[in-house]
Amino acid sequence: MRNDELLALDRAHVWHPYGPMPGRAEPLVVASASGVRLRLAEPVEGRDELVDGMSSWWSAVHGYNHPVLNEAVRGQLEKMSHVMFGGLTHEPAVRLAARLVEITPEPLRHVFLSDSGSVSVEVAVKMCLQYWRSLGRPEKQRLFTWRGGYHGDTWQPMSVCDPQGGMHELWSGVLQRQVFADAPPAAYEESYAELLRTRIAEHAHELAAVVVEPVVQGAGGMRFHDPAYLRVLREACDAHDVLLVFDEIATGFGRTGTLFAADQAGVSPDVMCVGKALTGGYLSMAATLCTSRVADGISRGEVPVLAHGPTFMGNPLASAVALASIDLLLSQDWQVEVKRIEAGLRDGLAPAAGLPGVREVRVLGAIGVVQLDHEVDMAAATRAAVREGVWLRPFRDLIYTMPPYVTSDEDVARICTAVRAAAQAG
Repeated sequence: MRNDELLALDRAHVWHPYGPMPGRAEPLVVASASGVRLRLAEPVEGRDELVDGMSSWWSAVHGYNHPVLNEAVRGQLEKMSHVMFGGLTHEPAVRLAARLVEITPEPLRHVFLSDSGSVSVEVAVKMCLQYWRSLGRPEKQRLFTWRGGYHGDTWQPMSVCDPQGGMHELWSGVLQRQVFADAPPAAYEESYAELLRTRIAEHAHELAAVVVEPVVQGAGGMRFHDPAYLRVLREACDAHDVLLVFDEIATGFGRTGTLFAADQAGVSPDVMCVGKALTGGYLSMAATLCTSRVADGISRGEVPVLAHGPTFMGNPLASAVALASIDLLLSQDWQVEVKRIEAGLRDGLAPAAGLPGVREVRVLGAIGVVQLDHEVDMAAATRAAVREGVWLRPFRDLIYTMPPYVTSDEDVARICTAVRAAAQAG
C-alpha cells in the first residue's frame, strides 16, 4: 500500500490515542524497527529513520527486534498462542508469576495477570474494596492519593488521576470523589509529611487504600519526589488500617535506577501494579501483585472470589516474552546501563536550563525532563526533534525522554540535542 493511501485510510478510520476523529495531525508511518531505531515508510524532514527516545511509551527497554525476545515468542507460538485461563493453566504464566514474586518486594505473594496497566489498577482497587467488604467494613470505599498523578484511562484509575488540569477533568462530578493531598514536593519537607499523616488519619474510617506512583509521577507531569514520603505513607497506613497500593507501571523494571521505585524507600505496599516494560514492549500485559493478607481477606468473604477475568489473562505468548524480558534484564548489569544513560542525560540536557521559556530540567535514572513555562507547541516541537533524527512525544508543558536501556552514548547525546531543539521550537 502506498504511503498516501495508508494515511488516507488512517485518517478516515483510525482513532489515535488522545486525539480527535478524524485526526488533525498526520502521524508518521513506521515500516519497521530494530535496536533503538524506527524506520519510516517515507522520509520526513529529511530523515528515513529515527532514534526512539520514548521506548514506545516506556515499554521497549531492550529496544526492538531483540533476538532473545523474538525467540521467546517464536518458541511459544509453536506450542500455543492462547488458551483461556479459567480452569486451565500453563507453564509460561506460572513461571512468570513465580518470577514476579521473587523479584518484587516482600511480602507480595500473589499475582493477578491482566492485559493493560490501567486494568491492573482497576484490579488493585477492586482487591482493596473487596477486602474491606469481606471484613465487614464496606464503608471503607474511598481512595487517597496526591495530586499530579496518573493511573490510567479506565474508570477507577481516572478517579485517582489529578482532578484539576488533568486529561480526566471532563469526568469530574461523575467519577467517585476521592481524597487528595497536594502534589508531593521534590525534596522532603516534614510539614508535607505531617499533612499526609493528618489526612490519612482524618479519613481512615472511609479509606480503602492509598494509591500512588512511587518516586516518579509519570503522565500526570513527570515529577519526582523524595522516596521518604513512601515510608511516611507506609507508616500512616499501618497506623490507621488502610491498604497501600504502589502503581509501578511506569517505574518498574529499572527505569528509576532501582529495579522497582519502592526499593529506594525500603518499603513494600500491600498491592503493586506492574506493566509497560514487563514484556519488553512486545505484547500487552500487566500484573497486580498482593500480599497474603489481602488475598486471604478476600477469600474469607461472603463472595470468596475476585470477580475479574480478562479474556486474554495469562496469555501464553505475553507470559513467555515477559519472562524472557525479565531474565534478559537481570542477566545484564542493567544498573550500570541506566546510570550511564542518566549521566548522558544530565550532561546533554543541562544546557537546556538556559534556554528561553525553560522552567526546569530534571533527570532521574533513564528519565530526562525539560519543563517549559508554557504549553508545548506539539507540532513544532515534534518537527524539531524529527529534524534531529529523534522521535519524542511532548505533552502539556513537558518535553521528555525515556530511552531504551540499550541506547548508546552517541544516541543519548542525539536525543538530548533533539530535546533541546524541541524546547526551542515549542
